[in-house]
Amino acid sequence: MPNDIRDLPAGNDGLYRFLGGSPLSVAFRLILLSILVGVVLAAIGFDPWNILHSIQTLFRRLWDLGFDAVNWLWRYFLLGAVLVIPIWLLSRLFGNSRGR
Repeated sequence: MPNDIRDLPAGNDGLYRFLGGSPLSVAFRLILLSILVGVVLAAIGFDPWNILHSIQTLFRRLWDLGFDAVNWLWRYFLLGAVLVIPIWLLSRLFGNSRGR
């Protein structure tokens, strides 16, 4: 019997290889890692608001409505993402090519 089940769609092989997995799982891992790195950077005194001042004004009204949890999570996400996303992108671009 022929096996017609494929692991990945043929058109997305390059995308899956570049990202290192499915886009949704990679995004989820990057978000969690960004929050973790943000917590660590905040503990040593870094502040994302001097980098992203324009975003603060955009979301100020949402935070004033009582979304303290969103404020806390967003702050740590931004702080961590400032380092995690560029490092991840550089590692994907310049990392060892497996299977080539």
